[in-house]
Amino acid sequence: MNTLRRYAGIYRIMWRNSLIREMNFKANFLLWMLVEMLWFFGQIVFINVLFGYVNTIGDWTKWEVVLLIGTHQIIGQIFQAFFYVNVANLPELIRTGKLDLMLLQPVDTQFAACTRQFGLDNIVNVIVGIAIVSFSLVQLKVAPSCAQVALYLVAVGCGVAIHYSIMFGLATMSFWIVRAQGLIHGYYNLFNIARYPRAVFSGVFRWIFSWIIPVLVVANVPAELLVRPFSQPWGALAHLAAAALLVLGMVRVFWLFALRRYASASS
Repeated sequence: MNTLRRYAGIYRIMWRNSLIREMNFKANFLLWMLVEMLWFFGQIVFINVLFGYVNTIGDWTKWEVVLLIGTHQIIGQIFQAFFYVNVANLPELIRTGKLDLMLLQPVDTQFAACTRQFGLDNIVNVIVGIAIVSFSLVQLKVAPSCAQVALYLVAVGCGVAIHYSIMFGLATMSFWIVRAQGLIHGYYNLFNIARYPRAVFSGVFRWIFSWIIPVLVVANVPAELLVRPFSQPWGALAHLAAAALLVLGMVRVFWLFALRRYASASS
């Protein structure tokens, strides 16, 4: 309990420092928030144009796809808010030897490396995603139960965990290849396919992106839990939860393995 309280205190300090940092550059904060919102609404416009020519994508209707994009927005923005900047900076910490300072701190090194900064502008964009999901439910005339909402939140958390784990695992490769930014940015672009209905994928690609690199289930499963509650929700949620736990465990083992073989850049 004391350990949890200590880590919670450290986490609050990191949040406060990030807020102070962002408020020192208010224009940049507002600009990035605007850019993210414009990009998101650009996707909505694209879907609107697309459904001017088709009635469904796979078996997904227009507002189901909009809800899926909103869910992807929520998961992606939570991931960016809490983890992306820190994970993207990990190769630089290793290359310059700044990771040495974290190794000397009386906290877990993975925790220290992943909680240094927060993208507070992304939190605002999470709210935009929630608004889009809510509006889509109204258009679909769907009123999810409390149980569905609870399962949806669990699924969103699992989706964030999957994104974090895979990207952190790729960043950990920088212990060997020094500059892993290409891998990190490559996956960042790859997880954008999570905003598409998995019904549009088939064959080996659907299998790979559902089981090997499970980005397709990240947003699809939460969305299905809201609008398709009788479409095997427990099986889909079990798949997502198992994938999240598996990649979290694997990346933790990989991180500890990498640390044991870390040669300080300053030595």
